[in-house]
Amino acid sequence: QVQLVESGGGLVQPGGSLKLSCAAFGFKFSVTEMGWYRQAPGHQRELVAYITSDGQRDYPDSVKGRFTISRDNTKNMSYLQMNRLKPEDTAVYYCNAEIPGLGTAWGQGTQVTVSS
Repeated sequence: QVQLVESGGGLVQPGGSLKLSCAAFGFKFSVTEMGWYRQAPGHQRELVAYITSDGQRDYPDSVKGRFTISRDNTKNMSYLQMNRLKPEDTAVYYCNAEIPGLGTAWGQGTQVTVSS
């Protein structure tokens, strides 16, 4: 059974850091492209980081230089390190997988709140 489980969200002050984790189950992780998305109230879900199966990364300008996506194929884990967080980064963050032959999978989401 395909499953993605996020963890690591919480409340952080502006300028602080958080690291999100995504545990993957039920598919061949090493050949799967992984992403992190976020959705704030009243906004569409948007991509914040993407990593290919061979480790190439991409970010939108809004998070470039602050967020870093990584993966550990030995543990079937994806990570999102978020630094210099801003109030506008507040959202529910979702782990995403584009699984060859199976399609798209989503985690349940983890709340990130940036506030003083």
